Amino acid sequence: MTSGLIALLDDITAIAKVAATSIDDASVVAAKAGSKAAGIVIDDAAVTPRYVVGLSAEREVPIIAKIAKGSLKNKLIILLPGALILSLVAPWVITPLLMLGGAFLCMEGHHKVMDLIRPGHHDDGEAEEAKPMTAEELENDRVESAIRTDLILSAEIMAITLAGVSESPLWMQAIVLAVVGLGMTLLVYGAVALIVKADDAGVALAKSGTGVIRAAGRALVHGMPLFLKALSLVGMVAMLWVGGGILVHGLHQLGVHGPEEAIHHAGEAFANLLPSMHGFLNWFAQAGIAAVLGVIVGGIVDLFVKHVLSPLVARFKGKKGV
Repeated sequence: MTSGLIALLDDITAIAKVAATSIDDASVVAAKAGSKAAGIVIDDAAVTPRYVVGLSAEREVPIIAKIAKGSLKNKLIILLPGALILSLVAPWVITPLLMLGGAFLCMEGHHKVMDLIRPGHHDDGEAEEAKPMTAEELENDRVESAIRTDLILSAEIMAITLAGVSESPLWMQAIVLAVVGLGMTLLVYGAVALIVKADDAGVALAKSGTGVIRAAGRALVHGMPLFLKALSLVGMVAMLWVGGGILVHGLHQLGVHGPEEAIHHAGEAFANLLPSMHGFLNWFAQAGIAAVLGVIVGGIVDLFVKHVLSPLVARFKGKKGV
């Protein structure tokens, strides 16, 4: 009886160790998968503060909280179950969908590059006349717009994550997707909340009695616009690098190995110029090439959307409205 109890305890201990190891593995996989979505996360953190511009300061954090809540719904209620179903019934679709999202990232990055050259170039001068809104209506409109944009970015984050764990058991896929979805949302919107309140903190410090603290407050107020511009630039580059890299790697997985091999060889050749910094230079060269490809692909996708897809959608809506 005693030996049987000891054997049972040994079995429970072994199961507990396996479970703990599995949780650790899921954490590691989630961290790796999440890091691949860096470009989207940085760009999201750079873009989201614009949704509170022009609204009262006391509503900034509540608005960010509403957007974060909508983002969690997007990831955990809509996208996570959809991703698991897709992984279960049609895993072959993951790579093409990921590449489609990569093409979207390239197009968005292309827009940002062109905006640096010709601001507002992709608006085509067709901005609709702004309708007068109450403060509450404006806030709701901003929140809804942010959540719609977040759905696209969240879908790409979840697709990148799913591609990284597609060979794992379904339960681990679910855990990793949930961890990445929750972690990315807290990271992005926590950072956004800090960014949008930095001005207020700077003003408060600038009004304090100590000279050094006042100077720090003024520096914070004047430095935030520069910080946001730098963050936006980093997000643009990261978006192009990630988007271009997704497309190249997707082609490799579909059997077209040439582009990825050529980029790898180019990275190695560049890194060999300075062997002491081989790892960094190799990554830098490959990321740079992927970003340049992202700009080119983004331009092509932009032309396709403007001259083919948009007219087709407009025609379909016109026929539907008749």
